[in-house]
Amino acid sequence: MALVLFTSIFAAAAVLVDSEWPHIFFDWTVTYSRRAPLGVDKQAFSKSTLLFNFDFCMNGVQLRRNSWQDGVQETNCPISPGQNWTYSFQIKDQIGSFFYFPSILLHKAAGGYGAIRVRNRDNVPVPFAQPYQEFDILIGDWFNADHRTMRASLDEGNSLPIPDGILINGVGPNQAIFDFELGAIYRLRISNVGLKTCLNFRIEDHLMLLVETEGSYTVQQYYSSLDIHVGQSYSVLVTAKEQAYNGLSYYMVASSRFTALELFGVGIIRYPDSEVDRFGLLPAGPPPYDYEFSVDQARSIRWNLSTGAARPNPQGSYHYGSINISRTLVLENGFMYEGSRLRYTINGVSFVHPDTPLKLADYFQLNDEFTSVSFPDSPINNSTLPTLGTSVIDANYRDFVHIVFVNPQQHVQTWHIDGYNFFVVGMEWGPWNESKMATYNMVDAVSRSTVQVYPSSWTAILTDLDNQGMWNLRSQYAENWYLGQELYIRVKGVGEEDPSTIPARDEAPIPVNIIKCGRAKSL
Repeated sequence: MALVLFTSIFAAAAVLVDSEWPHIFFDWTVTYSRRAPLGVDKQAFSKSTLLFNFDFCMNGVQLRRNSWQDGVQETNCPISPGQNWTYSFQIKDQIGSFFYFPSILLHKAAGGYGAIRVRNRDNVPVPFAQPYQEFDILIGDWFNADHRTMRASLDEGNSLPIPDGILINGVGPNQAIFDFELGAIYRLRISNVGLKTCLNFRIEDHLMLLVETEGSYTVQQYYSSLDIHVGQSYSVLVTAKEQAYNGLSYYMVASSRFTALELFGVGIIRYPDSEVDRFGLLPAGPPPYDYEFSVDQARSIRWNLSTGAARPNPQGSYHYGSINISRTLVLENGFMYEGSRLRYTINGVSFVHPDTPLKLADYFQLNDEFTSVSFPDSPINNSTLPTLGTSVIDANYRDFVHIVFVNPQQHVQTWHIDGYNFFVVGMEWGPWNESKMATYNMVDAVSRSTVQVYPSSWTAILTDLDNQGMWNLRSQYAENWYLGQELYIRVKGVGEEDPSTIPARDEAPIPVNIIKCGRAKSL
């Protein structure tokens, strides 16, 4: 299985590796640099020397049997200034388009993210012809303010403002240029790496054939534009024009959705002999608040049952609809105030980080880290006030879990679960109750790792907890995540009492180079 890794949006040199290599090694150091993608100079991340506390999360990449390498605050201690740490993990039973990003202290607002491609093994055919070339396209909102200033504002009880603009591959309007050859077919791997803004992606006078999303091959359908929510990745095929038209180049657009002020990121598709500069109206997308368009499009994306992905057997040979559900979780997003400070909640609980990462606390049996709150499986009733706590859901290995995300708020939400893909079986307006399960798609619902929930609506997913460890479930909105909208799922072997004795076949052992902090520092 081959991995292609871009070092960051500001140092995007691709590293290509042969699919037969059993081990792949990257030497990667990170530092600050000064960048001004929208004309305002700010401190951003680039590839050089490590100068800050850092953790990286690989969005959607399932680190099979190894939550020790997950790169979020409760599974890894941050890498301290001047220090280094080696992530060592296996990408197993997975292909597709993903991205990585810094996961703590709102570092993501300073960039530092990049694309990840996981290719099919040689013995598993791809369900389309080999494209002439592939492009990684990272779209996302951008704030001119320094990430530390933004974090201080959140700490004072404020929400993030409207973004200053939209970037494509880390640059401003008309600066991301993609060269097309006449008649060639291109694969575009598009990821929304932003903090809070859903984006509609489109290419002037070109259709996009959707073929893959976050590790799943989809039923192949043409779209003139795609809504891509925060944290989501899509892979499309685009066929270039058969002949050039009077030196014309074409706009690539990522425009904000569901925002009071519509923002535009603009790139250029250039053909041989076409002009680099382009003037004129941008191609129109859906109206900014057309939720029905977005919902209908989301429901149209289905699993390709006839093709293999990470394995030769067809994706549809896994009949998720025939598996008995062992547990239902209803998770409702909300908010509260800690004094004058805004906090975000799940089922009335806003996550507070303990002094020792939960993964270490679990391993060394520091069990008091898990007793600060009893996390409810469904939303609290109106008579119970929201609270602060360290939210952990205990679950057994191979539980088949039904999760319903309920969004009573008036803005779109997106959710992600580390270490897992899940089947998006239902999505509908209004309140959820058990009768809605009769409407679920139990045959060809798409499998992915990040899903949206529209205002005053719900989204239902099914997932098999076949990956032991401590796994993060979170809002993909950076503000919500930073202010408490997350929890952890502790997936343990049945009857397992001592996590330190879990055999390597079920979960990877503690790394020999583990960074220890908090109360585990001297253990």
